[in-house]
Amino acid sequence: MSNLNKKTDIILIGAGVMSATLGSLLQELAPEWEIKVFEKLANAGEESSNEWNNAGTGHAALCELNYTTEKTDGSIDVSKAISINEQFQLSRQFWSYLVNSSLIRNPQDFIMPLPHMSFVEGEKNVDFLKKRFKALSCNPLFQGMEFSSDPETLKEWIPLIMEGRTLSEPIAATKIDNGTDVNFGALTHMLFDYLKNKNVEINYKHSVEDIKRTSDGSWAVKVHDIERGKTEYHTAKFVFIGGGGGSLPLLQKTGIPESKNIGGFPVSGLFMVCNNPEVVEQHHAKVYGKAKVGAPPMSVPHLDTRYIDNKKMLLFGPFAGFSPKFLKNGSNLDLIGSVKPNNLITMLAAGVKEMGLTKYLIQQVMLSNEKRMEELREFVPNAKSEDWDIVVAGQRVQVIKDTETGGKGTLQFGTEVVSAADGSIAALLGASPGASTAVHVMLEVLEKCFPHHMNEWEHKIKEMLPSYGLSLAENPDLFDEIQHSTAETLGLREKELVHS
Repeated sequence: MSNLNKKTDIILIGAGVMSATLGSLLQELAPEWEIKVFEKLANAGEESSNEWNNAGTGHAALCELNYTTEKTDGSIDVSKAISINEQFQLSRQFWSYLVNSSLIRNPQDFIMPLPHMSFVEGEKNVDFLKKRFKALSCNPLFQGMEFSSDPETLKEWIPLIMEGRTLSEPIAATKIDNGTDVNFGALTHMLFDYLKNKNVEINYKHSVEDIKRTSDGSWAVKVHDIERGKTEYHTAKFVFIGGGGGSLPLLQKTGIPESKNIGGFPVSGLFMVCNNPEVVEQHHAKVYGKAKVGAPPMSVPHLDTRYIDNKKMLLFGPFAGFSPKFLKNGSNLDLIGSVKPNNLITMLAAGVKEMGLTKYLIQQVMLSNEKRMEELREFVPNAKSEDWDIVVAGQRVQVIKDTETGGKGTLQFGTEVVSAADGSIAALLGASPGASTAVHVMLEVLEKCFPHHMNEWEHKIKEMLPSYGLSLAENPDLFDEIQHSTAETLGLREKELVHS
């Protein structure tokens, strides 16, 4: 019986926030389709989606300085910031639709309002932040952003960061009150509970071993049932590989041309978490700094208020690390195993190009606890070692591929969808902004893989996502309306007012 070929419409690999989002969208758009989910671990959201394995920032480019770059003429390019903000608005709309439809409940269990701030030191950085503020604050998506270089104002905004600070050089910050903290682990669990109630078959402790094309163009997925020690085969017309760092090895097994010349570079991370409630209470914001010269974008230091299990916490990081594993629960052979004849040159080229990154990671791995405390004290001058513990965050696998602009072996820092030409299979690779923009990314999967259904689905998509197909930056009235209605539904507004 175990080897019988079981047919289904859709197979989702990995029970993280991406599969949860795609499954939920498909369930609303095509409820008659049969969906099966396979997850290696015992629960949903245990890898990158887990609340301890990511920063929990509702990435809307409100505070992340790496989404705005200074051009050679000194002006600030804000196009990426606007694009990421628009993408996060789609997530807010979808979550609101699910709450309004009573498909998920208690949004405060996964999203909380929280000011997003950028903080810089030094004349050059203050100048950059001021120009960034001017370029963004005239855009409807960033209305309400404030800028200050006045130490007294900053003491009100960020008392913990200002306490004990010697003001030997200029400092400045921007603040916007409509940022959020998102518990993506809790959200993932809610979405899978909703899918389970809709009779979606979710199989935990099931490891996908292989994916092969069948003669009729569908996909045969070889699955190992870990508890029973049995092998099963499932076929589907469409397969989505949403296994975080585990996606690349599975994508390579498909043999599709689009999987060639792609590599992955794993980066691990550590956070420091404050164990002193009195210190936690002195800070109420996500405050992002600027990455050090030569450091990669994922290393931007930030001091974050977080809500985990409805408890207020304070985290600082990330400190980068290196492990050859592609998943926190992965194997030390993951990196070596991902090197194939078709991506060897791409990987070697990246190795040569990214010597700076390699050196940075080695330095980070060698950091002592005292050195980490020194970095923390750049943010919190009076930080005491006994108030802070270390937490290991999730693994990220940065995509390496050949690009027209970067040439051979270019390291990508974003989120990428790789799909077959016929749309029968798609994989999600990459890292930040990731989970925050899950709805936008999964719409991209739908558009690439189900183009012939998009017309019939459009009405329902617009019901769920009123701004679908429109630019909110160019429709300020619609943005205002959506911002207010989603804040109301997700319980963000009254709390925003309390803290602002």
